[in-house]
Amino acid sequence: MKNLICLILLAMLVTSCGENPVPKPKGYFRIDLPEKDYRAVSPNCPFSFEIPAYSRIQMRSDRPETCWFNLDFPKNKAQVHFTYKPVENNLKTMLDESHHLSYEHHVKAQDIQTRVVVRDSACVFGLVYYLEGDVASPVQFYLTDSTQHFLRGSLYFNVRMNSDSLRPVISYISEDIDHLISTLSWSSNRCR
Repeated sequence: MKNLICLILLAMLVTSCGENPVPKPKGYFRIDLPEKDYRAVSPNCPFSFEIPAYSRIQMRSDRPETCWFNLDFPKNKAQVHFTYKPVENNLKTMLDESHHLSYEHHVKAQDIQTRVVVRDSACVFGLVYYLEGDVASPVQFYLTDSTQHFLRGSLYFNVRMNSDSLRPVISYISEDIDHLISTLSWSSNRCR
């Protein structure tokens, strides 16, 4: 029995004297993002803006009477959900609802940054919410002229949220959303 234990210890000593094992880092697929290129659109709504050439507008068939649509990014499995409503003495209610919908994500959000939008020359005012962490919607915004028009948008992904691996795509689409906001114009307002 003593010889067997010595033999096992000797075998372990001889086989364990190799290279130190190095843990392999977790890897993610490389995400190829296309070059920025924009085109002007007017999605049968009382406004127009520029969207990326690599995206497409899909009108919501379940809401044909309204101007609700999605801006689809098929290669990134992402969508920006848009909701347009006319302002009818209910601007405060819509602002409160938009704020509430954005802050519903505070449970999973590590941080919520905001950016005020003021484009006096085009009567475009609003707020953009940038939510950090594994939240369902990392970018949300609303835009209004404060008298006639109210547009709300939310970015969603059709994949399980992992903010670390999706960060390049979130940043990339955030730039597209910022461009959309900077080119939005209302069809009829007092600024024209």
